[in-house]
Amino acid sequence: MEQYSVTGMSCAACSARVERAVSGVEGVTACSVSLLTNSMRVEGTAPPQAVIAAVTNAGYGAAVQGENTPPPSDDALRDTETPKLRRRLIVSLILLLVLMYVSMGSMLGLPRVYAGYPAANGILQMLLSGIIMTVNQRFFISGTNAVLHRAPNMDTLVALGSVTSFVWSTAVLLETAVSGTEGQLYFESAAMIVTLITLGKLLEARAKGKTTDALRGLLALAPKTAVIETDSGEQEVPVDRVQRGTVFLVKPGAQIPADGVILSGAGAVDESALTGESIPVDKTAGDSVSAGTINQAGFLRCEATRTGNDTALSQIIRMVQETAATKAPIAKTADRIAGIFVPAVISVAVLTAVIWLLLGESGSFALARGVAVLVISCPCALGLATPVAVMVGSGVGAKNRILFKTAASLEETGRIRTVVVDKTGTVTEGKPRITDLLPASGISEETLLRAAAAVEQHSEHPLAKAVMALAAERGIEPEAVTDFAAEVGNGVHAVCNGHMLSAGSLRNGALPDDIRNVAESCAASGKTPLIFRRDGQYLGMLAAADIIRPDSRSAVQTLRAMGISVVMLTGDNVKTAAAIGQQAGVDRVIAGVLPAEKREVIESLKTDGKVCMIGDGINDAPALTAADAGIAIGAGTDIAIDAADVVLMQSRLTDAVTAIQLSRKTLRNIRENLFWAFIYNVIGIPVAAGVFVPLGLTLPPMFGAAAMSISSFCVVSNALRLNFFKPVQVSEKDAPAVNMQIENRKGKVETMAKKTLFIDGMMCGKCETHVQKALSKMEGVTVLSVSHTENTAVIEGENLPDEAALRAVIDDAGYELKGVQ
Repeated sequence: MEQYSVTGMSCAACSARVERAVSGVEGVTACSVSLLTNSMRVEGTAPPQAVIAAVTNAGYGAAVQGENTPPPSDDALRDTETPKLRRRLIVSLILLLVLMYVSMGSMLGLPRVYAGYPAANGILQMLLSGIIMTVNQRFFISGTNAVLHRAPNMDTLVALGSVTSFVWSTAVLLETAVSGTEGQLYFESAAMIVTLITLGKLLEARAKGKTTDALRGLLALAPKTAVIETDSGEQEVPVDRVQRGTVFLVKPGAQIPADGVILSGAGAVDESALTGESIPVDKTAGDSVSAGTINQAGFLRCEATRTGNDTALSQIIRMVQETAATKAPIAKTADRIAGIFVPAVISVAVLTAVIWLLLGESGSFALARGVAVLVISCPCALGLATPVAVMVGSGVGAKNRILFKTAASLEETGRIRTVVVDKTGTVTEGKPRITDLLPASGISEETLLRAAAAVEQHSEHPLAKAVMALAAERGIEPEAVTDFAAEVGNGVHAVCNGHMLSAGSLRNGALPDDIRNVAESCAASGKTPLIFRRDGQYLGMLAAADIIRPDSRSAVQTLRAMGISVVMLTGDNVKTAAAIGQQAGVDRVIAGVLPAEKREVIESLKTDGKVCMIGDGINDAPALTAADAGIAIGAGTDIAIDAADVVLMQSRLTDAVTAIQLSRKTLRNIRENLFWAFIYNVIGIPVAAGVFVPLGLTLPPMFGAAAMSISSFCVVSNALRLNFFKPVQVSEKDAPAVNMQIENRKGKVETMAKKTLFIDGMMCGKCETHVQKALSKMEGVTVLSVSHTENTAVIEGENLPDEAALRAVIDDAGYELKGVQ
């Protein structure tokens, strides 16, 4: 894929002409031209020389933007067109006021210039009109060049309308000079047309300039200088002097100039520019840092690993740029119409004038109708309808730390009907945490945790790290141990203060039935029980689980409230997957799926509509590629991010919801723009042609020019409304009731019933344990949660006991069942 900059385009007909010309080059498989960013994206094997030649032959200019082309500077994105247009408009308006006084002042009761000398008055009008047309000569030069290259554009219509009025008026003036008979002059119309179109171009340029605000904001984050370490000491240099391997220094309050790794020092780095997280992240030796972030405290000595265009910030900027340069599928219809629009309008204008002449109207009347058709027609609004919305939408996404790779991905994400989420690292945090401490009778939680920390402190197992994290959280220092040993499949053991401590799973030793029932209940609810013993005697149990992210359930329920079906896809076993699925509230769980099979599942789900896959791991890459829209969690692997269409930089599932909502808003905005652009032309052209003259409705050419200017301005302004986008999170009550289906990879469906028990009498964690033990003994019952603060217990199973049986068990445990839901 190659990126090109294109010069000389002024409307949608121009971009369509360039696209057709390049698409005809041998070796080009796809071409997308953006009128908004004056850029072109070409795929295929065609050499750049052939592509540039095709653009040149079409009457425009082109240049390659190679991979090493740096991101545009802030100066390059600064609006330079508006000041030029403003100067042209001021001069034109001053002269136009004089012209209007000369031509129409007498109608307002003002003294007429050269009264009694109509030829002299007409010559003055011609001179003033000619000067205004010269000031706005850009329309005539561009329009003429377009005709010479057989690609008439919007400037051609403006030039034709203005020149026709001027030439007609000049002919009438000559007749007046010869015969002395005063005729109808249209010099003011010729000048008014180009002046009003310039006004429209000014408004449009100002509005379009605002569409790059997000990109300019990103560019403002890019550091300009760096302090590097040299043999002679510290030296401040331009950031482009920093190369891979360069050692740079970052003082408190300074920006980090390149992606790198900390060699020495420590600091608190504000990464909000990249991740959106407002709390600074503590960094020490060995940690990575990113360009554009700020070291708020401490001194850092770092080695550059990625510089220039390779940094994360540069890649984000380039991704936003490329999204704006691509074309959404919805724009293709508008482009096809724009390609034939100008020749069709010229034909309609000529036909309009001829018909009015045949109907017996005067030449001036027929001319006015034809010119009005030329100047009211607006291919520009059609051409801008999609790219301005895409540019603003992708910019708003970047502000929310959501990166759309192409305009097509921005559109496809808004059409999603099914969202498939990976479990580990997407719905869950991706690392186990201790969720339950269940000490044996007579043993305190602190005693159990101290023993667990002591025996697990030298283990590298992920569950051991979860135990150590909880101990550190509660301020427990592990005691010294000897004779530590880890046996695969048999847990670990060590000697502490003369006692043999051991940790293992359910299969490592016998357990009393009640303890085993609780352990099996934990396992059934997606947790991993760890059994601890001291000198062979049961000490207690810790349950670990890869818990769901805090925002996962909210995100899932918001998606369901939006009418989107949520499917959780995982390689885990059915019991673990079902437990996490219940907590997240998804519609469907498909468990035990291998990476290669995930792609097949995605393909099968497409029968119900567009499918989006959200994942973070290498094993998600095939599914991300197969989905209509692939969304990668930003903290995931590079392979997953490369395979996705959308990247979430903050690694929050709620951001996937925001991406879909933003995409839907952008898609709606594009449809609105296209609707008004089409309706404007459908209504405006017949009115200008005089179809409603019998009803007394006519449209002078100058009003047609004003309407044309307003149409483009309105389309751009409507797109700018996307800047006010705010993500919406709905409450769970607004989502449909969950009736989760559970499948294994063979397609077997197991429907799990779920009940919430309302229990009185629970006062503490011990009470929760008693209730959990009592319910776990019931056949076919899986205890999902017990809470003494909410006075509830949640259970599930294929055939759950009735309320009477549940009440009897709760009563036997010493509590009261108040109700079942």
